[in-house]
Amino acid sequence: MTHTEYLYFNTKERTEFVRITEQVNEAIRKSKMTSGLALVNPSHITAAVIVNDDEPGLKKDFIRLLKKLAPEGERYDHNLTGEDNAYAHLWRTLMGHQVVMPFTDGHLDLGPWEQIFYLEFDGQRKKRVVIKLVGD
Repeated sequence: MTHTEYLYFNTKERTEFVRITEQVNEAIRKSKMTSGLALVNPSHITAAVIVNDDEPGLKKDFIRLLKKLAPEGERYDHNLTGEDNAYAHLWRTLMGHQVVMPFTDGHLDLGPWEQIFYLEFDGQRKKRVVIKLVGD
């Protein structure tokens, strides 16, 4: 059995962490499935989905690391096409594209501190995340 849900975001900031754990659990509830896997995929090449702790300092640490590895103001060949978001493409690759999470008894089977986040790196416009559930 499968079920698909879509989430839409238009972030206020160009770079933003959005916790979506609750929306994924709601998709599982609506599917009426009890056990399976939830694929959570950002349908954009400058966004990522990760699983980590919902701790403000850690979020700042991630951004600081990304800025060190791929600074926003660098000269990137991609930006020669008229874009200004090459760093966002690189950040997405560094953070990971998507996650697959188990669900059991009708809800996400998370560790004690795990939360699912949509990470926007080139925001302030409409973006989509697909939640694809496979299970029974």
